[in-house]
Amino acid sequence: MYRRKISTVLQQRLMGPRSFIQVVMGPRQTGKTTAIKQAVKACGLPCRVASADSSRELAGDWIDLEWRQARQLTSNGSRAILVLDEIQKVTGWSETVKALWDEDSWNDTELLVVLSGSSSLLLGSGLTESLAGRFELLRSTHWSLSEMSEAFGYSLEDYLMFGGYPGAAILKSDVDRWREYMRDSIVESTISRDVLQMEDVRKPALMRALFELGAQYSAQEISYRKLLGQLDDKGNTDTVRHYLDLLSKAGMMSGLQKYDAKQVRSRASSPRLLVHDPSLMFSMWRGTGDLLADSALRGHLVETAVGARLIARAQTEGFELYWWREGNLEVDFVAKRGDDALAAIEVKSGRVSKSGMTEFLAQNPQAKPMIVGDRNVSVEQFLRDEVELFSW
Repeated sequence: MYRRKISTVLQQRLMGPRSFIQVVMGPRQTGKTTAIKQAVKACGLPCRVASADSSRELAGDWIDLEWRQARQLTSNGSRAILVLDEIQKVTGWSETVKALWDEDSWNDTELLVVLSGSSSLLLGSGLTESLAGRFELLRSTHWSLSEMSEAFGYSLEDYLMFGGYPGAAILKSDVDRWREYMRDSIVESTISRDVLQMEDVRKPALMRALFELGAQYSAQEISYRKLLGQLDDKGNTDTVRHYLDLLSKAGMMSGLQKYDAKQVRSRASSPRLLVHDPSLMFSMWRGTGDLLADSALRGHLVETAVGARLIARAQTEGFELYWWREGNLEVDFVAKRGDDALAAIEVKSGRVSKSGMTEFLAQNPQAKPMIVGDRNVSVEQFLRDEVELFSW
């Protein structure tokens, strides 16, 4: 079975000194459970696994019970592992984990702890509020073309259609069945279980409609007012902006802001919608035309795939992602790391647009230019994560 780097890193950390809680976080169906299982098995230590992903409401006493059961595995002074899955669904989870972890640290109990969750919405807030200084984060992103190719034999065309969800790979020979799986088991499950259960969303129908519409407009700019008009809703732009932020944190769709060196106007600009995996565009497509055969539509799909890899890499490599336009000149993506590392990325995809690369470089001479789809950087190379963004 294919093993991701995240699993190897987790194994190495578990084999080292008991220093930090290990947190594995990422969208649903990106292989978190498999990666943890592989790492734990490779360690060869006794382990207790429990999941909070149930319909009943759980509280801190559930964590306390599971933790004390796992402690028994260390009764003879040996090391053991406790895995708590979907931990963010437990009310007050972070305070309970903090108290139990600190108790073990005081008593020199060699219980190694792995927490995992599909939603960064609540998991992230609990980490920063209660567990500061006590954890290390491992991000499980959507899979790259390289990973899907090695694990399932994906070609570039396969990846543009079926994307980086490993669990759906066995269905790619039956597109209709695959599409139903994507909509029911990934899209709806994420929205209903990772967003609506975790956050106070007053208009769930608007949330769902926003994602469906965003999938049609992926890799395109659309104003908040136009979004509201298309959604036929009387809400305000703040609501749409908030819902886009929730969808982004759930690993579904982001609204990229325009790059502005001053950073003052970027939040007020019209977003460029971008789903986090090309399969989310392909599975939700309801428009006219063939996404793969029509050159303009294929252009948006390729740009979506490139943008999705940039979103995944931004999480693991620590940079911010934007797009840029001035007048009718545009640059598809702008990656910014720290104060001085800047990359301008255009995608040659078949879609007609007026390149703004020359003007952008004139304004930002420190930026590294990159054309994805030319003879120097192929689309396939980029989707395999084989292209360095910032070094020349």
